[in-house]
Amino acid sequence: MTGLHLQTGPVELLLWACVRCSVRRMMMVFWVALGGGIGAAARYLVAVQAARLFGLDFPWGTFIVNVLGSFAMGVIIALFAHRLEASQEVRAFLTTGILGGFTTFSAFSLDFVFLAERKAVAAAGFYVLGSVGFSILALFAGLWMIRAVVQ
Repeated sequence: MTGLHLQTGPVELLLWACVRCSVRRMMMVFWVALGGGIGAAARYLVAVQAARLFGLDFPWGTFIVNVLGSFAMGVIIALFAHRLEASQEVRAFLTTGILGGFTTFSAFSLDFVFLAERKAVAAAGFYVLGSVGFSILALFAGLWMIRAVVQ
């Protein structure tokens, strides 16, 4: 049988998806995954510390990682553009990996800035409003769907 089996685990799925990938692409996936793990662990630690310091009445941990991650994305992208020579692997490790694991809001912010700097004002506006609005609507839809099935 050449298809995927239902018992296939995440490692097997990753290997299956990259059977025809080059070694370079496999290494890129490795670096992004490693960075993502580092970023996710950092996000967890910030959230725990923020809860200890500020309490749970407001999502301070998420707020902090979104702001810090966006600032870090700006710093890293500017350094890559103006000062640092870095391989695609290093760029992906830091931006898609670490910052992507730390906060997807940093990637969202970077995409918005790219659109705004290109003077694509309508696209930038739709991107912000659509991303936030549709994401919230999708979350409500997912909640509604599961609650309807479970109840």
